[in-house]
Amino acid sequence: MTMTRTPVADVPLTAAEVLARAKALAPKLRGRSAEIEQARRLPADVVELLREAGVYRMCWGREWGGPELTSMEQTEVAEALAYGDASAAWCGVIGANSGLISNFIDPDEVPVMFPSLDLATVGVLAPAGHAERVPGGYRLSGRWSFGSGVNHCDWVMSGAFVFEDGEPYASPDGSNPHESRQFVVRGDEVEVIDNWHTTGLRGSGSCDYTITDVFVPENHTLSWDNVKGTPGPLAQPDSFMRSLCGVPLGVARAALDYAREIASTRVDRMSGTAWADLYRVQVVLAECEADYNATRAGVYSSMRRQWEVLAAGGSLDDLTLNERAASPLSWLHAFRTSRSIVNRLYDLLQTWSILQSSPMDRWMRDTATMCQNLTAQDAILESVGAYLLGGKPKFRICLGIVK
Repeated sequence: MTMTRTPVADVPLTAAEVLARAKALAPKLRGRSAEIEQARRLPADVVELLREAGVYRMCWGREWGGPELTSMEQTEVAEALAYGDASAAWCGVIGANSGLISNFIDPDEVPVMFPSLDLATVGVLAPAGHAERVPGGYRLSGRWSFGSGVNHCDWVMSGAFVFEDGEPYASPDGSNPHESRQFVVRGDEVEVIDNWHTTGLRGSGSCDYTITDVFVPENHTLSWDNVKGTPGPLAQPDSFMRSLCGVPLGVARAALDYAREIASTRVDRMSGTAWADLYRVQVVLAECEADYNATRAGVYSSMRRQWEVLAAGGSLDDLTLNERAASPLSWLHAFRTSRSIVNRLYDLLQTWSILQSSPMDRWMRDTATMCQNLTAQDAILESVGAYLLGGKPKFRICLGIVK
């Protein structure tokens, strides 16, 4: 890891250029998928391909010289990358957190931590660590699970509960009896546990990692309720969750195109009937297309409404209950419906799907695994339901609520 990485030559500076490069990269990623899976992490040159495409800088604001992609544009990039390889897309979206983090860090410290906009920041937001208050900062220790991209990152951000003299530390304003924060440490201060042996997303390298008694200065910590940069649509506590749903959508699109291509050339061996003329094939493909179109439209319509309000200077509180609930529900629906689409197409293609050389095999395993992410779990439904009923959501941050 180097913290003096120079900017990538000819790095894209606009959303259109980042998206175009992501789309151009997809065939290369598709061709490397088997290798990526076998490595159980992204090969170093694939990481550099993502960097050269401008993926890691896509969330940086224009005040820092970044392209500042909207949530919709970020999701399009995720879809384009996932059309090639889900693990690469997963790590690319997460690694792009650097620009989002900059909104919650002292502006004077941002260029010190990020001398290049092309640095990747990954980590686990859940407060699984122990942070002891000491003069000037904290001593951080803990073990975190599912650190996607932790093998190749520049910075690692991890959640932890704060303690003082071994006792739980209460927020000074009385808002939290046991404060938790996010702590950003250098990648070389983290020990990776090589335990990522999974059904799918095998190339994401989402290993456990540990941090042991590492000093974290105060200005390398952050909390989601304290925006220190320029207020705006990306300086929001839910901004880290928005574009990840582009990964399952990209996989579903790839599977749909593949299945249609196969069906257009295959002939039933028993009857001699072209698959294109079979009722079963026609109905399954049409139903899957309908589900994909409706699901994708739900994601983008909720994102556009949210962005419209925030870009006009409003806050998430200015959304109606239904509008605010629509975003996390659309993310969950994207994950679950994409998995359903892939499974139905897998069955449609029958024994041609089961070979490891078939992309359907990988897509089935990848969507099954990514649906275990919290974004696709019932905790989202429970939290949104509580919110709509005037209760207290368990997983508040999915609604952009931090207190």
